[in-house]
Amino acid sequence: MGEPLTPDLKLTAEEALKEASNFLRGTIAVGLDDPVTGALSEEDAKLLKFHGSYQQDDRDLRVERQRQKLEPAYLFMVRVRMPGGVCTPAQWLAMDALARSHANGTLRITTRQTFQFHGVLKRHLKPLIAGINQALLNTLAACGDVNRNVICHNNPYLTPVHGEVYRLARAISDHLLPRTRAYRELWLDEKPSADTVPDEEPLYGPTYLPRKFKIGLAVPPVNDVDVFAQDLGFIAVAEGARLVGFNVAVGGGMGMSHGDPATYPRLAEVIGFCPPEKAVQVAEEVVKVQRDYGDRTNRKHARLKYTIDDRGVAWFRHTLEQRLGWRLGEPRPFRFERTGDGYGWVQGRDGRWHLTLFIMSGRVKDTQEVRLMTALREVAKFHDGDFRLTANQNVIIANVKPANKARIDELLQAHGVSLQEDMSALRLNALSCVALPTCGLAMAESERWLPDLVERLERLLERLGLKEEPILLRVTGCPNGCARPYLAEIGLVGKSLGRYNLYLGADFAGERLNQLYRENVAQEEVVDVLAPLLEHYARERRKAEHFGDFVIRAGYVKPVRNGKAFHDAA
Repeated sequence: MGEPLTPDLKLTAEEALKEASNFLRGTIAVGLDDPVTGALSEEDAKLLKFHGSYQQDDRDLRVERQRQKLEPAYLFMVRVRMPGGVCTPAQWLAMDALARSHANGTLRITTRQTFQFHGVLKRHLKPLIAGINQALLNTLAACGDVNRNVICHNNPYLTPVHGEVYRLARAISDHLLPRTRAYRELWLDEKPSADTVPDEEPLYGPTYLPRKFKIGLAVPPVNDVDVFAQDLGFIAVAEGARLVGFNVAVGGGMGMSHGDPATYPRLAEVIGFCPPEKAVQVAEEVVKVQRDYGDRTNRKHARLKYTIDDRGVAWFRHTLEQRLGWRLGEPRPFRFERTGDGYGWVQGRDGRWHLTLFIMSGRVKDTQEVRLMTALREVAKFHDGDFRLTANQNVIIANVKPANKARIDELLQAHGVSLQEDMSALRLNALSCVALPTCGLAMAESERWLPDLVERLERLLERLGLKEEPILLRVTGCPNGCARPYLAEIGLVGKSLGRYNLYLGADFAGERLNQLYRENVAQEEVVDVLAPLLEHYARERRKAEHFGDFVIRAGYVKPVRNGKAFHDAA
């Protein structure tokens, strides 16, 4: 198992497509100019991901459009690359304006600390992406078989360590970017000159990675980025206010397929320690190992977690250290206490303030009751700090001058935006993916169902005296795991329209997987299935015992830490 895949093995169609794409150009330019259809070709739609966009269609309209013999109502999702989730007020205003002029009038904050635009028509793709670049952001490598948006605990004003971690996240992101000029040619109309050298990808090569690659940096004791869900995780080790290095964790990933036991979620494993100045090199070499040894014959088996499980952790560390030219140190002690975000106002070391707002499913929009999008737009007009998106789909109005704190409170209140005082702990720890009607992979509802599910559970928890008990609830419309459902104390994963697999038993710090408790539960029965478990928890929980720990102690599910055992534990 020590050699890369040989050329005589049958590679996936995507591998041939990437190699023949002329460094991600394909015929995208031709497809954008075709007025006959709202779509790109199947091949170009795959290449479009590397440019930060997915081709989708409105599934609510599919049947009616088929009946009328019309093509699907094609739409595009566009994702911004924004390492660490940080943007200026001017950039916030630009994203807000672009969402209203070229998308569906909303912004969505993702679990990878960035913006997504939804409902984008093909004719709006180019002006939207150009507008994002004009705001000094971009969409390159936000999707595709490359390193995606690098995430981290993103408030550098809290301590010097947080500041160093954010700067490193940006450095890793920049270092691992694709070098092709195709992006700027397609979206910004840059023309090659006589002096232009041919494209090359010194890191990725012409076929890039076998699948997507995700990196996260965490600062204990808060695991707000779910560092063990990442292909590559860096866990900060500090001595007082000084960052001394990182524990390196490899092989995490959430995706799986229903009915396929060869696919499973996996927690990253800590394999060693590196000093801060070596972290970028470690990131590059880990990516290169996956580039050379990842499975290019089966995309369901192409993530780093499978490369490591197939060949062994000892093999991976040895191969990595050979390429580094030095040995990783032994892991240093660390402790995580929770995932999720802390809400409300907190003051940084420099006296400035930071306000974390809960945003249901990360959807920034105006409703009749809560004019959130307008409120944040008005804040951005006078705010001279920045905005920070979290890996839990929330937003931090960061680096606020003391003189502006009361003004922000008043403005948010005037627009109906709650500061979380009356929200249940369950609501504040709930995540969901987009799912229907736009995601082509969705099997069931997620974002549109979450508010109703939370309200029903809140009524039950209120009756049981559990309103203040934090419980990690995550809902996804399919098993691919965008909202990290397998690290939830209560995880609901879409199985078919209106039906979900129910998983229980992850821990509150993101260091244990959950386990299948009940398969194929009808949407309207979910709360009834959970009710006796929550009643039992209310009666017999120990002091400070989280729900995920209780269901294991009570024997409802078994603890799962090894991804290979994920399907065996039931």
